[in-house]
Amino acid sequence: MSLKEKLVSSFLAFELDADINSAVHDIRTKSIREFEKIGFPDRKNEFWKYTPIKKVLSEKLTVFKKKRHLIDFDKVKDFFLGGIESYKIILIDGAYDPLWSNTTHKGADICILSSVLENDKYSNIISKYYNKLIDKNESFSLLNSSFSKEGAYIHVPKNIELDKPIEVIHINSGGESSLMLQPRNLIILEEGSKAQIIESHYSLKDKNTVSSKSNNDHIDPLTNTLTEIFVEKNANLDYYKIQNDLNTTSIIDNTYIDQKKDSVASCHTFSFGGNIVRNNLNFYQNGKNINSILKGITILGANQHIDHHTLVHHASPNCESFQEYKGIYNDKSTGVFNGKVVVDKIAQKINAFQQNNNLLMGDHSSVNTKPQLEIFADDVKCSHGCTIGQLDKTALYYLKTRGIPKKEAKGLLTYAFANNVLENVKMQVLKTKIKKIIANKIGVSLGFEL
Repeated sequence: MSLKEKLVSSFLAFELDADINSAVHDIRTKSIREFEKIGFPDRKNEFWKYTPIKKVLSEKLTVFKKKRHLIDFDKVKDFFLGGIESYKIILIDGAYDPLWSNTTHKGADICILSSVLENDKYSNIISKYYNKLIDKNESFSLLNSSFSKEGAYIHVPKNIELDKPIEVIHINSGGESSLMLQPRNLIILEEGSKAQIIESHYSLKDKNTVSSKSNNDHIDPLTNTLTEIFVEKNANLDYYKIQNDLNTTSIIDNTYIDQKKDSVASCHTFSFGGNIVRNNLNFYQNGKNINSILKGITILGANQHIDHHTLVHHASPNCESFQEYKGIYNDKSTGVFNGKVVVDKIAQKINAFQQNNNLLMGDHSSVNTKPQLEIFADDVKCSHGCTIGQLDKTALYYLKTRGIPKKEAKGLLTYAFANNVLENVKMQVLKTKIKKIIANKIGVSLGFEL
């Protein structure tokens, strides 16, 4: 039985454990039918041409956990932002962990999605926002809509600025293999509201995980996450993604962001771990004077693979978008960047910028990059570009003549290459955390205050 067939048959068992009278029952049923029609993508699909997704689609994957795994605080504390208070939604193997979470319904709703899907009080919210942005032809979005029942629900009312950031942390315990998780997030910022959200993915080093290659029954876990974000008029969102999993896990991430007039939304994606990682980030601008910011840093090694697909759809005039992605690839790692900016005919006076720069540090590393513009308006300022290269030998030689060892000199130049992407990170504690991860990935002590 193929994985597709297994998932379709598993849906019946999944629905037995779900509320068939809930607001999302029809959505789930329609989604699994559509998924059954189109199945998983392969390399004949242009959007998946460079990503060998079949490598992680084993028929042994399952959406059902055998048991719930508890984790000691000492094992997860390093995953939290230190030094500040925050709201927290902790998901362990896709299940909510109330012990380490910190949710609220005072002033804003920051809680788990299942409590909203099962509560008639939120039926109007679900009917208005849930499953409204997804691409109905995207296999993994359909699959998530079929099986998701847990994740983060964040609703910030009109003119409310949250007093502290929100952390949504996904943790793979390593307690069992073959899991295909389907976390789902719904984020709503009403008019004039403001929020900072950090979503991160981590895995614990576990004996089962470490010895996976020697265990024929072990199948590396796959997380298929989907996030819908609504940024209403004059709202402001800072959204950060940290993907720092083990090299034995894979992530498919679909994020859809709808913006209204005078809103600002930024999304920073930091990709450091994972076997195969696919990020689909889609911005839809529906109103004047909108600003969208997309930035990313990728540092990979070994045989890791990353695929960034971005879309900014300008449907209204007098808007801006800014994309800047930096990639650093070591060993036999591979990267893909496919960025697309669409400007409708009515969307005059658009200012759109798109840039993808990459460093190949390994003799066998590679990058496929394809920035794209589709412009149907005639009064716009749009540009795009990409670079693929290696460290500047002259700069490296200069540092070595100043007494800096070769390894540290390469580390400094690599750090400088990636550092400017961090300029828009407004949270100092998060910026420090990311810089330390970068220094660790580069493998050097930078020797100055981060």
